[in-house]
Amino acid sequence: MEDWKTRGELDSWLANDGFVVDFCVFRPTKPAAWWEGGEILGGRDEVAGGTWLACSRGGRLAFITNVLELHTLPEAKSRGDLPSGKSPREFAEEVAREGHYYNGFNLIVADLSSNAMVYVSNRPKGEPISIQDVPPCTHVLSNAKLNSPWHKVQRLELNFNDLIGEYGEGEIPVNEMVEKLMRDRVKAEESKLPRICSLDWELV
Repeated sequence: MEDWKTRGELDSWLANDGFVVDFCVFRPTKPAAWWEGGEILGGRDEVAGGTWLACSRGGRLAFITNVLELHTLPEAKSRGDLPSGKSPREFAEEVAREGHYYNGFNLIVADLSSNAMVYVSNRPKGEPISIQDVPPCTHVLSNAKLNSPWHKVQRLELNFNDLIGEYGEGEIPVNEMVEKLMRDRVKAEESKLPRICSLDWELV
């Protein structure tokens, strides 16, 4: 989630020589650090060499989430194979041409130097791959479409806006942000769950 025009701390997307992205909580990863060459800052997937969130000194940012779904393609290309040195829109169009080779993903790419942010997803299956410009505002990206009204999305947006209301343009203390955004234990009512996976799993 990011009110990207005013929260400049997420300074950037990725270096002109390219980037790779992937995300899976069960894969071995390295914590956020500067990559070789000192141009890209992000965590690192130790399997495919990519990342789920990274930024560059040049003003670029990219992050990805998997789409929650029961059935995936075992022969799909790794989402760590998504490279680019293009503008957000050009890269999104490039991804869209090959999106059917990947399992479900949501990808945000942004260039803060030009105030451009684009969202691309290859889900739902069977529909044209969607590309949309992301306007300045607070947005939440989960494991469904951008701003999907899932309970956790609504909770995150509510808590984030509370912090913005309290601190305005001031710096939000990291510990308070982690506590309010990452440690929210309020669970959804069963009727509000997406019912994609098992109920026990979704209630965790």
